[in-house]
Amino acid sequence: MITQLMPTAFLMNQTPMELFIHGGPIMWPILLTSFIAITVIIERMVFIVRENAHREEEVVEKILEKAESRDIEGALALGRKSKDFVARVLVYALEHRQSSFANAMVRASNRELTRFQQGLPTLDTIIPIVQLLGLLGTITGMMRVFGALGEGDIAANAAQITGGVGEALIAVASGLAIAITAMLPFNYLNTRTEQAKHELTDAATALEMIMHKQQDATASR
Repeated sequence: MITQLMPTAFLMNQTPMELFIHGGPIMWPILLTSFIAITVIIERMVFIVRENAHREEEVVEKILEKAESRDIEGALALGRKSKDFVARVLVYALEHRQSSFANAMVRASNRELTRFQQGLPTLDTIIPIVQLLGLLGTITGMMRVFGALGEGDIAANAAQITGGVGEALIAVASGLAIAITAMLPFNYLNTRTEQAKHELTDAATALEMIMHKQQDATASR
């Protein structure tokens, strides 16, 4: 009897492998989605750490200062040496200032923001899917319980009943745990993307004001 009731002990002295087995077939797609989520999160975190390390706000300020003093070549030379994503946008806009400054700024900004947004749609899809998979596991587990109850002999089917309850609880707990765990980095990545957007907007607005000021000064002569 102790062996038959083992599935009900999934919260007590259970190894991850035992929990996985007792969770039923739905644990396989849950495992797959969790692997995808972990892969995306690690890659995105490495990307954010690298971009933060390359930030050079003082270089951005110097580019703006040189642009304001009409030293465009100096600003370009300074920006091309930097790995800062804001500096790259300013350099691209200055390189195309004669043709279409505003469009160049928008294009470069969108290109950088796309880099920050990569992987976010995947996480945004996985979080609700893994919760639904947990719910599906709950349903299949309870179907197993009611199937055993329908056979009439509860004592003889005790292992199937407790196993079905264990399968339902493990599946929903696993789905919620993965969704909650993925939600934290997902929110952080969204926040960092918005921060990058504000940084780009601030620098782009400053450079645009400088260029318009210089154009107005030239036109008034």
